[in-house]
Amino acid sequence: MHSYTGRFAPSPSGPLHFGSLLAALASYLDARAHHGRWLVRIEDIDAPRCVPGAADDILRTLDTYGLHWQGEVMYQSAQLPRYQAAVDELLASGLAYYCTCTRKMIKALGGVYPGTCRHRHHQGDAPSSIRIMLTEPVQQFDDRIQGTTRINAPHALEDTIIKRRDGLFAYNLVVVLDDHAQQVTHIVRGSDLLDTTATHLSLGRLLGHAPPRYAHIPVASVTPGRKLSKQNHAAALPKDSVTGTLLKAMQLLGLPIDNQLYYGTRDEVLSWAITHWDTKLVPKNGEIIVDSHESTYHSEP
Repeated sequence: MHSYTGRFAPSPSGPLHFGSLLAALASYLDARAHHGRWLVRIEDIDAPRCVPGAADDILRTLDTYGLHWQGEVMYQSAQLPRYQAAVDELLASGLAYYCTCTRKMIKALGGVYPGTCRHRHHQGDAPSSIRIMLTEPVQQFDDRIQGTTRINAPHALEDTIIKRRDGLFAYNLVVVLDDHAQQVTHIVRGSDLLDTTATHLSLGRLLGHAPPRYAHIPVASVTPGRKLSKQNHAAALPKDSVTGTLLKAMQLLGLPIDNQLYYGTRDEVLSWAITHWDTKLVPKNGEIIVDSHESTYHSEP
């Protein structure tokens, strides 16, 4: 067991963009500053959303930006038997159950799943998802950047789906299983996943896993509440001007950028950033607004 193992886990639904770089860079710097391992995992569990060639492009982009990982890249699509074994065990133990409720039915009940099928003992004959019982969900945790964080979002506290009606394994389950399998001890990611972190901690506790330590950075947004994402067609990271793009990201993460760094090489800039990385400098804001030309930035609480 390594004292520090971090990871970056992109979904291959498109190329990396500036928001992706913020998360990858923060995760990378935190791992390197702690003399730890940094892993890359391709989260291709949701096959319909995966774009052919995107995974290879993501890995090439990380390499171009000097964010070199250790060990082999894990692909979730190659882990299906392990996920099924975990689901079978949860069903056998009574912690998981079949649920025949549709999204339309749940929406009619107010949009939050109330545990309707928890004690109905469905056998999976009808179309159904599989949920896990969160009888005592985690509602509070200590974040290395955000501090003590309390989660009240109902969706983070309900019995969560671990296998979907369409037969695909749910993101929440496989992430928790993979972090445990890869012995991940520290996770640095965007603050848009704060609520999801509560779900992951709840699942991990039910599975008997030691919880990783979390640090949530602000997400990059083009306007308040509209983060940079593949869904809203965020531009792919440039393959040239790598050093300048890294320095922009480092500045947003609170690093005290000196003008002399703009004359340095990519590797010199990364080496400097590893030495100066400090989570106390990272803004505690929920998001950072990036203008359309990515030349000026400001924070939003």
